[in-house]
Amino acid sequence: MTLIKNISGFRGTIGGQKNDNLTPIDIVSSIAAFSRLIKENNPTSSNLTVMTGRDGRKSGELIQTLVNSVFASMGINVIDTGLSTTPTLCWGVLNNESVAGLMITASHNPEEYNGLKFFNSDGEFLSKEDVEKLIEYSESKDHNFIANESLGEVTKYTNLIDDHIEGIINLDILPLKKIKELNLFVVADAINSTGSIALPILFKKLNIRYKIINAEIEGVFNHTPEPLSENLRGLSEEITMTNADFGVAVDPDVDRLVFFDENGKILGEEYTQVFCSDFVLSVNNGDTVSTLSSSNALKDLTKSYNSDYHVTPVGEMNVVKKMKEINSVVGGEGGGGIIYPELHYGRDALVGIALFLGLLVNKKCKVSALKNDYPEYFMKKLKVSLKDNNVIDNIFKEIVNRYSDLNPNTDDGVRIDFPNGWVHMRKSNTEPIVRIFSESNDQKQADSLALKIEKEIKSLSN
Repeated sequence: MTLIKNISGFRGTIGGQKNDNLTPIDIVSSIAAFSRLIKENNPTSSNLTVMTGRDGRKSGELIQTLVNSVFASMGINVIDTGLSTTPTLCWGVLNNESVAGLMITASHNPEEYNGLKFFNSDGEFLSKEDVEKLIEYSESKDHNFIANESLGEVTKYTNLIDDHIEGIINLDILPLKKIKELNLFVVADAINSTGSIALPILFKKLNIRYKIINAEIEGVFNHTPEPLSENLRGLSEEITMTNADFGVAVDPDVDRLVFFDENGKILGEEYTQVFCSDFVLSVNNGDTVSTLSSSNALKDLTKSYNSDYHVTPVGEMNVVKKMKEINSVVGGEGGGGIIYPELHYGRDALVGIALFLGLLVNKKCKVSALKNDYPEYFMKKLKVSLKDNNVIDNIFKEIVNRYSDLNPNTDDGVRIDFPNGWVHMRKSNTEPIVRIFSESNDQKQADSLALKIEKEIKSLSN
């Protein structure tokens, strides 16, 4: 797969030729470029420190060793946190004196992928302007490595996950005593990555009995890692076999989260932010933020609290920017990402679980009954592969013209709101494809809308 560089980081398959895949040469040039950017952004500091971490992929340790060495060769100190989660690393950067963070992960992509996620001194994704510089610098051969006497130092710190979870436990919003009194049993799918380290620590702190499946971290994922129902049949079966109260699944770097009820039925990744936001709004009412591809369920929930709902282009950076602008109390993305700014501005499955437990304290019902309190929506998600990415913009322009009477939103691809639902089509940030999202209050209508747009895109590409 061609190496992809964008606001979500750099990502590709391991091995092959430089610039075509994620190779050691690409990693060296990328980290040297990031080091250059860090120095530019901290011109008066002579003692720069970066925090690094990795998920459970086979290539992770090798890449982290290389990453640490390049930072040190550029005169930057490194705190190596070893096996970690993306939200843990972001929280750690924010709460330490690090000027940046680097997480080695390909998120929900299969095990043959890996990637580099770059974070600023606040533990947040880089700005669009900094990403543009980073890409430019990574493609340059002009890297100024440091002389022997000025090399950076690499130190290891392996307790960051414990620290992060302690930060969650200490959040004022959580009714800790009541959560501990729920006496729940939970099954969690850790997809053979660092969730199998973090989840037990969190559950123990909250007095939750648990069973972790796919807990071994050996560089192999036992199923496709994206937390969708078709990939999580094993979790569903385990919930019913063990009479669990509910189930949770995370992705390999633990920034996405999905819940299952006591019957082994997935509640849908779109509802993660709805459940968590409902609890936050019940305690601290305010505005919410999500993306153009997210369910209208959060919009409806926010309006029920007489607050305002805001949408942004897809991407955590865009959501966070808007959250800060309006001082939002909670936000996230429909793909199972919840952002609670009182902890940090980043998607965090661990804080999401804690907020969900707060909701269960409030609702006093079985998990299967939760969705009865919210409008029911159905989604359809499709992918369209095109031979030439250059035709996508022209296809989008033609679709905008065809549906001009519906005033399409073009902030991020094209979103069209029909009388019976909406469709959003956009270029993927991580793969060379077009993603189509649709939603309606009827599954057949959602399917029909997505298939209609898929057909039009294919016909326009011929």
